[in-house]
Amino acid sequence: MAQTLEVRIEQTGPSAAVGIVRTHRVPIDRPLGSGGTDTGPLGGEYLLVALGGCFMSNLLAAIRARESQGPGVANLSVAVTAALEGHPNRVAAISMIVRAAGVEREMLQKLADIAARACIVTNTLKQAVPITLTCEV
Repeated sequence: MAQTLEVRIEQTGPSAAVGIVRTHRVPIDRPLGSGGTDTGPLGGEYLLVALGGCFMSNLLAAIRARESQGPGVANLSVAVTAALEGHPNRVAAISMIVRAAGVEREMLQKLADIAARACIVTNTLKQAVPITLTCEV
């Protein structure tokens, strides 16, 4: 049987909801300027959090697997940006910038490529949206 992931979304207000993931609860809402109360990110922003979080998890695993081979990676971050277009809006392109210290750019790029290949969300989204990956040290 195939593995599955499941979340539940429950309404909490006129524009707000809560996402329930195992024992975790995350708020979902629209910005004030879009008729919401800004009690949480938009679903589209969570799409980027999902991508960045999945990628980061796999990047950290790749780094841990190679820690004995060189200096430690420090100040690791991933900035995820989506370009929107159309009416209704859709994500037309995504860019991810990985930043770190304590590692050469070539090694960081190798680790980032490994993480991208292992990430469920990257593997899913890249079928529909171009995703660029840049590394900076």
